[in-house]
Amino acid sequence: MSETKSQNEHIQIGEINTLKIERDTDFGYYLSAKDYEEVLLPNIYIMEDEMPMGSLLDVFVYTDSEDRPVATTKIPYAKLGEYGYFTVVDYKSYGAFVNWGLPKDLFVPLSQQKEYFNIGKKYILRVCLDEKTGRLYGTQKIGKYFNRDLKGLHPNKEVEMLVLAKTPLGYKVIVENQYEGMLFANEIFEELRVGDRKKGYVKATRKDGKLDMSLQPIGKQAKISVAEGTVLQLLKEADGKLPFTYKSDAEAIQKVFGLSKKNFKRTLTALIDAGKIVLHEDAIMLPE
Repeated sequence: MSETKSQNEHIQIGEINTLKIERDTDFGYYLSAKDYEEVLLPNIYIMEDEMPMGSLLDVFVYTDSEDRPVATTKIPYAKLGEYGYFTVVDYKSYGAFVNWGLPKDLFVPLSQQKEYFNIGKKYILRVCLDEKTGRLYGTQKIGKYFNRDLKGLHPNKEVEMLVLAKTPLGYKVIVENQYEGMLFANEIFEELRVGDRKKGYVKATRKDGKLDMSLQPIGKQAKISVAEGTVLQLLKEADGKLPFTYKSDAEAIQKVFGLSKKNFKRTLTALIDAGKIVLHEDAIMLPE
C-alpha cells in the first residue's frame, strides 16, 4: 500500500478509483469511498496477502450484467472519455459488443454506429457514460467530442496520438484523447495502421481547431529528422535492406541518400537509438 494514495470522495464509474477495503463477505470485499458508498470487488480479484483490511486499493469501477457497480483490478483498454481500437465479439439487432479487456464486453448501441459492425473487425470507439442509467457504452460518433480549444498547445509539444483513419492526405489522429489532428503522407516515413499509438509533435495549430502533426521533432532537430525520413523511405523502397554502414564510401552515400558521410553517420546513430533500423555488418535494415 502506498502512503501517497488518497481515497476517492465518491465512486466514479468508468475511472480508476482509490477505495478502502471495508469488509469481507462470501462474494468478495466491499470497498468504500469517503462518502461511505460501497462497491463489490469479487473474490476472483482478491489476493488476501496483498490486500489487508483497511488498506487502500486502486480499482476500475464499471457495471455488471445487472447494471450494478462492480470493481475490478483489471484495467480496460480505454477508460471513460478515452479512445480505443476494439474488436467486435458479438452482434445483436440492438447493437454490438466489443472486447475492451474486461469480463463484461462493452456495448455499442445501434444508434452509436456509423456503419454496420462485423464480428471480428476492429473499430475506433470512445468510451462514454449514460448519465441516466450509469452504464458505460462505446460510440463511433466521436466528432462532437473533439476539443477545438487549442490553448496550451504549441509547436514541438510532445503528445500521445492514436491513428484514427487513413485519408488521401495522410492519417487522421486523435491527440491526447481530445484533439483532432492530421499527419500528412509526404512527412510519414514509417508504416502506420489504424489503431497504432504513437508519440508525436504538434507542428501547427489551425483556426478550425485542428492540429497539424508530425512524427518527428520540429525546429532545431528538423534537419536530422528530414535525413532520417530519407533513409527510412529509401529502406522501405528497397524492401527493408540497403548495403550501407558507417564505413560506406562517402560518394556512394551522397549519390544514394543525398547526405554527407558525417550527416549520414549521425542519422544512422539516431535511427538505431530510436529502434527504427538495425545495423548489420554489411547493411542497414528495417526491424522485422
